[in-house]
Amino acid sequence: MFAGIDEVEWASMEHAYGPADDVPGLLRGLASADPAEREGALDGMYGAVHHQGDVYACTLACIPFLFELVADPGIQDRGSIVELLTSIGGIDLDEDDEEELDEEELEGAANYAMAAAAVTAGAGVFFELIADEDPGVRLAAPLALATLHGHPVRVLALLRERLPVEPDEEVRLALVEAAGRVALRHRPLAGQAADWLSRLAAESYAPGLRLAALAQLARCAPEALPGDVVQVVAGLLRRLRATPAGAGDGADGADPVLTAGPGDDPGPATDAAEERGAPVTLVGQLRALSAAESAGRTAPWAADLLRTLHVGLDDRVADRTALLTDQLRSPDLRQRIDAVRMSAGLIRAWRGPYEELVRLVGEQLASPEPKLAEAASHVLEELFGLAAPAADALAARVAADPGAWVKEWASGPPGLGSTVKALARLGDARALPALAAALERPEVPHDVGFAIGHLGPAAAPLAGVLRRRLGEIALDEGTYDRANPLLFGLTALRAGEAAPEVLRVLRGAPEYRGEWLRTSALRALGSFGSAAHCAVPELRALIRRPGTAAATEAAQALWAVDGDAEAVLPVLIEGLGAEHAHERRSAVTALGGLGARAEATAPRLRALLSHDELWLRVDAAIALWEVSGRTEESVPVMLAAWEKNRHVRVRVAECLARMGAAGAGSDAAHVLRAELASVRRHNAMDGGYGSHDTYEDEKLLALCRRALPGNTGKGPTT
Repeated sequence: MFAGIDEVEWASMEHAYGPADDVPGLLRGLASADPAEREGALDGMYGAVHHQGDVYACTLACIPFLFELVADPGIQDRGSIVELLTSIGGIDLDEDDEEELDEEELEGAANYAMAAAAVTAGAGVFFELIADEDPGVRLAAPLALATLHGHPVRVLALLRERLPVEPDEEVRLALVEAAGRVALRHRPLAGQAADWLSRLAAESYAPGLRLAALAQLARCAPEALPGDVVQVVAGLLRRLRATPAGAGDGADGADPVLTAGPGDDPGPATDAAEERGAPVTLVGQLRALSAAESAGRTAPWAADLLRTLHVGLDDRVADRTALLTDQLRSPDLRQRIDAVRMSAGLIRAWRGPYEELVRLVGEQLASPEPKLAEAASHVLEELFGLAAPAADALAARVAADPGAWVKEWASGPPGLGSTVKALARLGDARALPALAAALERPEVPHDVGFAIGHLGPAAAPLAGVLRRRLGEIALDEGTYDRANPLLFGLTALRAGEAAPEVLRVLRGAPEYRGEWLRTSALRALGSFGSAAHCAVPELRALIRRPGTAAATEAAQALWAVDGDAEAVLPVLIEGLGAEHAHERRSAVTALGGLGARAEATAPRLRALLSHDELWLRVDAAIALWEVSGRTEESVPVMLAAWEKNRHVRVRVAECLARMGAAGAGSDAAHVLRAELASVRRHNAMDGGYGSHDTYEDEKLLALCRRALPGNTGKGPTT
């Protein structure tokens, strides 16, 4: 084995962490009889040689030796090596991807192509592994064949032949998954694969296999799903729950009701590795997490199958909602945990009527199982106004668990607990006791000001403590971190009585993060309006340095406090020439706030409508309308930006709603109606999300309805 490995010039190659001269040791480690050494070697392969999916020259040089390992029945953990080869050779780049690559990325793309060719050339060995004695090898081989083998007709035939004789249920599910992968990669075979999967989904087969077949049908041929797919899946889940743990070959395997308490947790699997002195590896940690997630389940694969089914159902929001609603009513706590997490993904990406689903998520807050209650609170935290059906459940949880009002972290400032944030984001005054207690802590939670902002006028009783705490803050290098949450809260409340305390912070801002602190203080003073008249001398002094970010912020505050357009106009005009686009945007926005008093700046704003920076173009278009009252130049710029960058849509819709420019038959009305007709959230991303995505999309929908004349306010999400 490893003939010629020492003849490869490994030292001349590199991987993610430098010279690749350690790769021969990693390859030999994969063949070790010591489980810890094998795990460490596999960790090194993923961590350096195939780092985050990258393919280097040394990765290519490894491929023949990895095939040697896979083909030797004396090597243990060969299933992991099959998975590694599948990952190395299974990266697809389409033509559109390649057109956008730079020179360095093209080199990487060439490596991917060579890896795919090399692994595909040796993929015939996976045919032999499909019946290997090692279940781990049999588990990895089907997906390897479906991903890499060049003869998909043969692969599909082998999968069908193997299924009736395969004794291990998890491997049987892998065979079904591989059929779905073949159908996705080779569309001419989709009909043939769908026919087989449809037969597997019939009542004569075991629940787990039927569920797997339905999940793959949803992926590759959703039109072939039965019309009553929700009822069918719900029935399968009930059968899985009804079968006792440890049943037979898993045909009717069940997830038992979760009964273990926190003290019954056996701990992560890495403990065993630590006891024998083995290093804790990333691969080991991932295995431990997977083992902990599967502990106590006789059908741990059910959650993955349901996630696959949901992805395949895609925009069938009603079906997905009905399925999750059924799962949330399950007596099985683990199924409810899975359903809560999947509910988050559904609501985050798709618009729909979720009242009942959200109410059921809220019911999970009362569960004695901490994982379930915590999962529910995190979902509700991201829903903002959509969490209204769970308001009473949130309030009950907040009242019952004061210890969870604030979350402490090993590093960084404390933050509000999820249930408190969720309740505050609903504008529910029942969050006030928790926020008041948080404001009395030695270290105020960093996000308390944001919560106060969502509560609005209901948080007015907190103005006094905000003012007092701000007045107590020492003016040193830690001032920004301590003061900013308080300043944000005072800004949201427009608490003008706190002007002296804010002015003190403005005058005494330290050098460290001083610019950020001054910006927060100036915005607070601006929000106070004429109640901050005591700050006028300080504001006039700050605007004497035109062209700076501080001068622009001060001018904006001075206009809000004193209304002196003659004093601030020259400062804001100077700000239009600032070096950084974000500083220009601040000046543009401030000029728009002056309205007709800044009409003389219309030519300057018009010149910015063709600027390279999209957000600056949009801000200039809005400001041009605000100072001139004319829409004909501004609306086309905003609609063009709408199509180019989805993230600008909320800002544009807000302006269109104020303009009243979306008359019947107008371009603006067409764009707004198209947005309201979409089921997909405008900011939904595959593989990522932001905590405010749902909030921003719901805000967009509300603005679109407001901007359309005669709109009823009804829409896909209410």
